[in-house]
Amino acid sequence: MSWRWEFGFLMLFVSIVNFYTGKKIASRNTGNRKAWLFGGIFISLLPLFYFKYANFFLESMNVITSEAGYDISNLYVSVILPVGISFFTFQALSYSIDIYNEKIKPETNLVNFIGFVAFFPQLIAGPIERASNMLPQFKEKHVFNFDHFKEGAMLFIWGLFKKIVIADRLAIYSDPVFNSPELYSGQTIFLATLFFTFQIYCDFSGYSDMAIGSARILGFKLMQNFNLPYLSSSIGEFWKRWHISLSSWFSDYLYIPLGGNRVPIRRWVFNIYVVFLVSGLWHGANWTFVIWGGLHASYYLVEYIGKKIISYFNIESIRNQKSYKYFRIFVTFLLVFYSWLFFRANSLSDALYMSGKVFEFSGSLWFGSSSVTTLLSLALIIFLIVVELLQYNKKIPVYINQESVFPKWLVWASYIILLLGISIFGISSNAFIYFQF
Repeated sequence: MSWRWEFGFLMLFVSIVNFYTGKKIASRNTGNRKAWLFGGIFISLLPLFYFKYANFFLESMNVITSEAGYDISNLYVSVILPVGISFFTFQALSYSIDIYNEKIKPETNLVNFIGFVAFFPQLIAGPIERASNMLPQFKEKHVFNFDHFKEGAMLFIWGLFKKIVIADRLAIYSDPVFNSPELYSGQTIFLATLFFTFQIYCDFSGYSDMAIGSARILGFKLMQNFNLPYLSSSIGEFWKRWHISLSSWFSDYLYIPLGGNRVPIRRWVFNIYVVFLVSGLWHGANWTFVIWGGLHASYYLVEYIGKKIISYFNIESIRNQKSYKYFRIFVTFLLVFYSWLFFRANSLSDALYMSGKVFEFSGSLWFGSSSVTTLLSLALIIFLIVVELLQYNKKIPVYINQESVFPKWLVWASYIILLLGISIFGISSNAFIYFQF
C-alpha cells in the first residue's frame, strides 16, 4: 500500500472472497459445494488474469487478427502488476480447495485468515503456504524464544548473502548479455547463462531463506522452499527440490485433479504438459516462459522413457553405481541450465538466437565490465557449490531445526565471516527476480 494503496484492497478482496467461499462450502445448508468452489476460484483469478495476462492474450490475438487485416492493439490495457499477486492468490485459493476436499475446517476468524494471506515475510514471493500449516500458528501465543531467533537469524544471514553478494554480483555480467545477445560470442552467452543459472537460484532461494528466517524469529515456521535443487539426479527430483511450495501446489491442485498418473498413458502425457505449461505461464505472460515449461515437460517424459528402458533391459545395477549418479546430476544440471536461457531471454527471438549460440564456444570471451568482478563471481559460485556439497552430505544444515557436525565456535565464526562478506561485497541494487511474478 506504500507503493499503490489500491492494491492493498485487491488482496483484501481476494481474502474475503475465499474466507466466505470456504464458509459456504463447509456449510451443510449449501446446495452445491462444487458451484461455490468454482465460483470462488473464478472470482479470485479474475484480478490475476486481468493484471498479468490481459495484454499477453491480446498481443497473441493481434498476431492472428493482423494477418486478416485487423489491428486490435488499441485494446491493450495500461496496468501495473500488483506485487505478489500470484503468490497471495494461490495461497488464498488453496484454503478454499482444501475445505472442499475436507482436509481442513473453515476458519471462523476473518482477521486470522487475512493475516494468513497477508503474512508479510512470505507475501511478496512465497513460500506459498497452506492454511493447514499457518492458521493454527496464528492461534498460538508467540513470545520471544532465543532458539527461534538464532535459527531464523542464521537462515536470514545465509539468504541475504546469497542474494546481495552472489546473485546481484552475477547479474552484473549476465544482464548486459541477455539484454543485447547479438553483441556477444557463443562463449560469452554460455558464461552468462551459467551465471544466470546460479543468479536466479541464489536470488529466489535467498528470498525464501530470509522469509523463513524472519518468520522463525517471530515464532512462525514456514515450509521449506528449496532443497539443493542443482544436486538433483533427475528432472523429477529437481522439481521436488526447486520452489517446493509451487511444485506441490500444482501437484495437489492441478495434476491430481486432472487424474495424475491414474489415467491412460495419453492422458497422463497430457496432464504432464498441462502442469508444466501452466507453471511456465504462472511465471510470466511471455512465450519464453511457456517454452521453458514445455522443455521441462519434455525432459520429464524422456526421463520416464529412459527409466522404462533400463527396467526393460534389466540393467538396474547401473543406477546403483556412484559414477552413474554423478553423471545423472551433471546431465540434469545441463538440461536445467539450457532451459534457464529461455526463462531469462527478453523475447522469443532472443531465446532462439542464444540457444543456437550457447554451445558454439565461438569468438572471444567477454570478461565483463570488470574482470576482477567476473573472477570474483566465479569464485563465489565455487564457494556456493562447496557449501551445498557439505549440506548435501549433512555436514551443515539446509533448513531450521537441523544441526551442524562442526563445533559451535566454527559455526559462529562462519556467520561472522558471512556478515563481513555482506558488508564488504554486498550489492544492494537489484530487486528480487520473483517480485515480477
